[in-house]
Amino acid sequence: MPRPASTDIARRKADHLHIARSGAGRFARTNLLECVQLVHTALPELALDEIDLSTTLLGRKLAAPLMIAGMTGGTQEGATINRVLAASAEKLGIAFGLGSVRPMLDRPKLVATFQVRKVAPTAFVFANLGVAQLRQMKTGAVAQAMARVGADAICVHLNAGQELAQPGGDRDFRDGLATIRRLCAELGRPLMVKETGCGISPSVARALVGAGVTAIDVSGAGGTSWIAIEALRARGAQATLGRELREWGMPTAACVGWLADAGLRAEIVASGGVRTGLDAARALALGARVVALAQPALVAACKGGERGATAYLAGIIDGLRQVCLLSGQRNAGDLARAPRVITGELGQWLAQRPA
Repeated sequence: MPRPASTDIARRKADHLHIARSGAGRFARTNLLECVQLVHTALPELALDEIDLSTTLLGRKLAAPLMIAGMTGGTQEGATINRVLAASAEKLGIAFGLGSVRPMLDRPKLVATFQVRKVAPTAFVFANLGVAQLRQMKTGAVAQAMARVGADAICVHLNAGQELAQPGGDRDFRDGLATIRRLCAELGRPLMVKETGCGISPSVARALVGAGVTAIDVSGAGGTSWIAIEALRARGAQATLGRELREWGMPTAACVGWLADAGLRAEIVASGGVRTGLDAARALALGARVVALAQPALVAACKGGERGATAYLAGIIDGLRQVCLLSGQRNAGDLARAPRVITGELGQWLAQRPA
């Protein structure tokens, strides 16, 4: 007899956590941020404590241009991880994303696994739902789901590749743009659209901006491949297809560079393989406003709890501050105008920007 849908979702979320934490779903290729070389400033004429890393995302001020991307929820382990990471976000003044809240739509009692306001009363918190689920929800129901988890904003994730590789995943991806346009017009709350490891091209970004989207997380290739994670869960022909497509996607650095060069009126978030302060600085130099990371924060939280997660994330922030000084930039936002050299494969991607 088939398992109830709610049980399937909970089991899938547990599988996702285990595989993501292990690193088995990591892309074999890089996000190409290593191809961004910032020019060293031997006379920075700055003190380290003068560096201002603060920025805004969707109108909210952050102490540093950093976000913990949505990962989990729907299980007791997920609840613990959400609270640990949200507490770290609160301490550091950065944004925090919940994993997909879809499980609580099927089992309302699971809402507790997404509630983090007791440990993060002032953090900028994003709820997270896939466009395929949002297509079936009225705008009022979306607002209610956000209220139940105390979210300030919603992240709409696009994950066609993951769904195709996922056992029992969605196969109908129509009306996604219309759904996003409706939410932008009716929700009355900040909204960001993101991919889940395959990247966002200029043409899709233009369509999103035309629909009213003002923040886009490119979530490019080079970090965790969700196609790979689902392939590891699948069996038979579906597993084979997933393995064939596990490296599918556009590198994070290329996506950020493309969107920045396109001059779109949208805040760019760079995620997909960001692991260090230097990675963050390189993404900001390409034109991102904020960088987001997930898997390394998950590992830090599982190994060291709140103290370990906070130490890891603080290290990212400290590294970014040091790169700003070595680049002669007083503000993190100024990195987009810092002298740089693009090397290797990234130069080819940027030279061949698609229409």
